[in-house]
Amino acid sequence: MPVDESDLRDRLARLTLEEKTGLLTGADFWTLPAVERIGLRALVMSDGPSGVRGRSWDERETGLLFPNPSALAATWDVALAERAGRLNGAQARDRGVHVQLAPTVNLHRTPLGGRHFENYAEDPLLTGRIGAAFVAGVQSAGVAATAKHFVGNDSETDRMTYRADIPAAALETLYLRPFEDAVRAGAWAVMAAYNGVGGVSMTENRPLLTGLLKDRWGFDGVVVSDWFAVRSTEASANAGLDVEMPGGPRARWRDRLAEAVRAGRVAAELVDDKVLRVLRLAARTGALDGHPAPPPATTPPDARDRLRSLAATATVLLANDRGVLPLAAPRRVALIGPNAVRFSAQGGGSAHVTPEHVVTPLEGLRAALGDGAEIEVRAGVYPHERLAPLPLEITADPETGEPGVRLEYLDGDGAVLASEHRRAAAFKLIGGLPEGTRRIRARTAVTVAEDGAHTFAVTGIGRFELDLDGATTVIEQRLPEGADAVEALVRPPEHRVEAELKAGRRVAVELRHELRPGGFGVVLGLGHWAPHLDEDAELAASVRAAAAADAVIVMVGTNDDVESEGFDRATLRLPGRQDELVRAVAAARPDAVVVVNAGAPVLTPWRGEVGALLWAWLPGQEGGAALADVLTGAAEPGGRLPTTHPATEEHLLPVVPDGDGTLAYTEGTSIGYRHYAAADIAYPFGHGLGYTTWEYDALSVEDGVAEVLVRNAGDRPGREVVQLYAFGEGTPIRLAGFAVVEAGPGESAAVRVPLDDRLPAAYHLQAGRSIADLRLATEVG
Repeated sequence: MPVDESDLRDRLARLTLEEKTGLLTGADFWTLPAVERIGLRALVMSDGPSGVRGRSWDERETGLLFPNPSALAATWDVALAERAGRLNGAQARDRGVHVQLAPTVNLHRTPLGGRHFENYAEDPLLTGRIGAAFVAGVQSAGVAATAKHFVGNDSETDRMTYRADIPAAALETLYLRPFEDAVRAGAWAVMAAYNGVGGVSMTENRPLLTGLLKDRWGFDGVVVSDWFAVRSTEASANAGLDVEMPGGPRARWRDRLAEAVRAGRVAAELVDDKVLRVLRLAARTGALDGHPAPPPATTPPDARDRLRSLAATATVLLANDRGVLPLAAPRRVALIGPNAVRFSAQGGGSAHVTPEHVVTPLEGLRAALGDGAEIEVRAGVYPHERLAPLPLEITADPETGEPGVRLEYLDGDGAVLASEHRRAAAFKLIGGLPEGTRRIRARTAVTVAEDGAHTFAVTGIGRFELDLDGATTVIEQRLPEGADAVEALVRPPEHRVEAELKAGRRVAVELRHELRPGGFGVVLGLGHWAPHLDEDAELAASVRAAAAADAVIVMVGTNDDVESEGFDRATLRLPGRQDELVRAVAAARPDAVVVVNAGAPVLTPWRGEVGALLWAWLPGQEGGAALADVLTGAAEPGGRLPTTHPATEEHLLPVVPDGDGTLAYTEGTSIGYRHYAAADIAYPFGHGLGYTTWEYDALSVEDGVAEVLVRNAGDRPGREVVQLYAFGEGTPIRLAGFAVVEAGPGESAAVRVPLDDRLPAAYHLQAGRSIADLRLATEVG
C-alpha cells in the first residue's frame, strides 16, 4: 500500500533539528527513538538470518530457529523461500519487531568465510532470487526486510577495517546483483557493511550508497549501518547512510550531527531526507499513527511442521552408490559421532536464536523407528574446543529448587539489586542491567549421576571467582591479541576446573564476576563434561558398536567453534579426529551412512568408502526429526548444493587481507563453479540425488522462458530441480534459470523455467541436474 508522502512531510516540518538528528541514531542497542507528538513509536530491530531473535540473548525469549540460510537456498525453491519469509515476518510481528536484519545476500566467495552458513549461495542469480522471495515474504507481514551486508562483506578477518579490492566487472555482475534484486523486490532497508570498497568504508561510500543504491536503483528505504560500523559524522552522513546503530556513548551522530548541520558541513535537506525515510519505514511497518496498520500476521500452529519439512527438503543426498538409503526398518542402530551427541542446529554469532526445544537426531530416530528399535549413541571422538553448557537436569536453583541457575545483580558493596531464576547456564547480557550493577553472581546446586572426575568450565571475559564444592578458583580471562570484539560474545575463552564428585551428592556451585568499566555487554557461563573414556577408547568402542548394529549412522560436522561470525575458518578439514572416526567405522561397516552436520563445505576424503553421504546443514530446531524423515524415506532429500564442494584446499580463494588491510579479488568473476578445475571438485554446484531417477527428454525456449520435459523414471515420487546454464562466445558458463518440479513414478512434467533477463542476445543453453550433469542443449538467438 502506498505511503501518504505529504503526511510524512507535514510531520517532518514539526520536528526540531535535534529531534530529527535524534531519530537517526539508536535509542539503545535495538531501537530507534519514539516522538510521541508526531505519532511516531519506537522502531524495534532484531537479528534475523536464522529466525527472529528479538532484543536479547535470553532463553526466556524463545523463537523459531530456522535451517541456516544456505539450507534455504539448497531447496532452489522461490515459492518456499517466500513462505519462509512469511513465517519469519509472522514471528517478528508476534515479538513486536518492525525491522528484521535479514536476508544476508553476500556471496559464497570462498568456503573459508566464517559467515558462509549465513549466506545463500555462490551464484548471484540463485542468491538474488531466493533473497528477493524472502524479502517479499517478510514484508507481506508488514515487517521490513534488510538486505545485508552491502557490499563485499565476504571475510570476517579484520572485518571492521579491511578494504575489498573488487574489479568493476565482478562488483557489478556478481556482488551487487543480489542486492539489486532485493531492492527491485521492494526491500525497505539495506545494511551498510563494516568493510571498505574502492578504498572507502561502506558507511562513507557515497558512490555506492547514494550514486548506485539511491539514485540509480531508486531505493526509497532506510540505509542502516552495521552495528558500530560508523566511524565519522560528516563523511558517513554525506555519503548516504540514514541510520546509525546502535546508540550509546560510542555513537558518532545525534548531537554531533546537529552541530554539523549548523556549521554547514551536512546539508539540512540531507538530514530531512533521512528522517523522511525513517518515517516512511515507520508508516510501512505500523509504527506511525494515522497510517494503515499492516494486515494481521501471527505464527501459525503448524510452524514446527513447516520447519521440519523445510529442513528435510533442504537435505542433500550427495552419494548413495550402495543403495543404503532409505533405511529398511533397522532394529539395532549405532548412532555415532560428535554431532550425534552435540547436535549443531545453528551457527554462532548474531544469527543465533534460542528455540523452545531442539529436536536431536536421537529424538528424531526414536520417534521414527518406534519403541522396538535399540539405538546406541557414542561420540566417537571429542573435537569440541569448549565444553557444553552445564545441563539443566543436574542443576537446581538454590532458592526455588527448580532446574537452572539463580542469577543475581549486585552493587559495589555487594548488595543484591535484583535476583532472577534462569533456565540456562550461559548468559549474554547486552544492556538492561539494573542501575548500579557492578557484579553478577550465578548460583546453583549440582547433583551428578556418575562417580568420578567431572570437568567444569567458566566462560567469559574478565575476572571471575568460582566456588565449587567449597574450593575457590580465581580466574582472569582475556581475548587473544587481535581478536574481533564479537568473539567475546560468540567464542569466549574458558577455564576448566576438575572435581571428583559422588553420584547423588548435592554440590554448591557459585560463579562471581566483576563488570569491566566501559564494556557494552557481559558474557558468562558454566560448562560441564561428565566422566568419559579417553578418545582412543571411545573411538574403539564406537567401532565395536557399529560392527554389532543393523544400521550405522555416523554424524560428523562443525560447530560454533568453527562456523561463526567474528572469525574465518583456517581449514575445511573436519575438526579433531572425525576423518579418522569415519574411516575406522567404514572399515568395519562399508554400508555406514555418514551425515554431515555443517553449514559450509568440509573436506570428505573418505567419501568413496561409505555407504551413503547426506548433507544435513545446520538444520534448525526440527533438524533431528527432519533427518529421521530423510533417513527412513518418509521424506525426500530434496536439496541441491548451492555452492561447490571442493575436494582439496589447494585452490581456495584467500579470506585473510594482506599486510595493508586489502583483500584483493584477483579472481575477478571466477568464483565458485567458475573457479575450480574439475579435479578440485568433490561435489559440483547443483548436485543432489534424491530417492528416484530422472530423465530429460526435451528443451525449448520462447520469449525468455525455457520449457524442459522431464520424467520420473524411478519407482518413488520425487522432487527435481531443473537447472539451466548458458554461455556465449568468449563468456564463461553461468546459471541461467531454475525451477522445481514434483512427479510420481513414471510421470512426465513440462517445467517452465524463467531465464535470467541479463543473458546476451545469443547464447548456448543447456539443461540438467547440476552443472556437471547437463543432458539437453539448444542455441538461442
